[in-house]
Amino acid sequence: MKKDIHPADYRQVIFEDVTSGARFLIASTMKTSKTSKWEDGKEYPTHEVEISSASHPFYTGTAKVLDTGGRVERFKARQAKQKPAKKAK
Repeated sequence: MKKDIHPADYRQVIFEDVTSGARFLIASTMKTSKTSKWEDGKEYPTHEVEISSASHPFYTGTAKVLDTGGRVERFKARQAKQKPAKKAK
């Protein structure tokens, strides 16, 4: 690797997926205020992320399907209960 091409604050950072609990140790310049211990016993800056490859449906192969059919049926039932609107002449 070439010398002096990385920023001064380029260091190892733990990225923690709050959805799945997975943790990744990656070199980054991310500004953090938290620290935590890694598997090697050393303390590293930590940044929490909401989604990562450990929890994203594309990578995990698990997709959540919304009950759109049930929603449509409930909407139609509500509309049928309401009185028809009077037409203005």
